[in-house]
Amino acid sequence: MPRLIEELRISHGDGSYIKFLKFVSKASLIVLDDWGLTALSAQDRADLLEILDDRVNTGSTLIASQLPVDTWHAYLGEPTLADAILDRLVHHSHRIELKVPGESMRKTRTTVDA
Repeated sequence: MPRLIEELRISHGDGSYIKFLKFVSKASLIVLDDWGLTALSAQDRADLLEILDDRVNTGSTLIASQLPVDTWHAYLGEPTLADAILDRLVHHSHRIELKVPGESMRKTRTTVDA
């Protein structure tokens, strides 16, 4: 998610925004990892809505987050845009909630030396 937001900001600055939106809309799957990790500006929210709107019924979007789903509306901030964004995410969605007790899986995995 932070990389996507950075790419969107750069595309606004260099004039490639529409081209970038078309590129993202053609992907069969986009993964928004670290959803909720960083605050979104008004422009970031508007851009996210554009991306998700372009993908309705055309591609899959996977969201990975440690932020509980019931706090996503508050995370997105502005209520009207939050409603629109979440409507596009929830429509035809499948929710898988993982509850892993204990430490991070990254800490508990053993590395294999090649």
